[in-house]
Amino acid sequence: MKHTKSWAFKEMLNSHGLEFLMEAHDGISSKIVENAGFKGIWASGLCISTALGVRDSNEISWTQVTQVLEHMSAVTHIPILVDGDTGHGNFNNVRILVKKLCQIEIAALAIEDKTFPKTNSFIETKQSLANTQEFCGKIKAAKDSQTNSDFCLIARTESLIVGASMDEAINRATAYYEAGADGIIIHSKKSTAEEVLKFSKLWHHPCPLIIIPTKYFSEPTSSYENKNISMVIWANHNMRAAIRSMENICKTIIAERSVSHVEKNIASVSDIFDLFNYNELAAAEKIYLVA
Repeated sequence: MKHTKSWAFKEMLNSHGLEFLMEAHDGISSKIVENAGFKGIWASGLCISTALGVRDSNEISWTQVTQVLEHMSAVTHIPILVDGDTGHGNFNNVRILVKKLCQIEIAALAIEDKTFPKTNSFIETKQSLANTQEFCGKIKAAKDSQTNSDFCLIARTESLIVGASMDEAINRATAYYEAGADGIIIHSKKSTAEEVLKFSKLWHHPCPLIIIPTKYFSEPTSSYENKNISMVIWANHNMRAAIRSMENICKTIIAERSVSHVEKNIASVSDIFDLFNYNELAAAEKIYLVA
């Protein structure tokens, strides 16, 4: 029996050890993540938006996102969890999105409980939560629409992001679990892991927890072991690394009017060929091209 990417993600989500997803935002970053040894990919909404030159504020459509995801899925064999913002609309938009994701072998979708249009969680502006029952309707619509039985719907609560109480965060996550969510992302913008660790201690449902330690990055991952946390997402680090690297290379080249000093610090053209197996094409040409 051939296992699907969704099956592999579900195995990670329900494993007894702490699992990790690494951010990617296009075909090449996805390939690099897989080659590095990561078992799964986080398709970041922030980073896909950034790569397309827009803000992380629902400025791209779900069809634009799925075009990127199709490339990411095609070049990798590991599961992808998609950052689906608020679901790109109401329950009907979520249904359409889930069906499309299943078609292109995306393993899982995460949607967050903020109102549309969403704003990035770390922007200091007023943010509001969606009605709990309305969001539960999106979860149910997603689960009823999946065409792959192992496809996972992850519900992300932004309660702590908007300054709501821990009780509200727990109550919302409980409602999402009861609506059919396969996992819960508890998000925080604090500089320590105190909030998410407190949440994990209070969480008593058999529904895996996922965290995104972008702000509390100095917390050792050992803190999350045996704390009711199943998965950690490194949410934007490839994009941030790429931005800084490109800035530095451009500054060096324009200042020196030469590339002689940068070659040792960048990938070779042969490295690009190796990433995408150009040798296979050359071998195929010998078989299929008429001399």
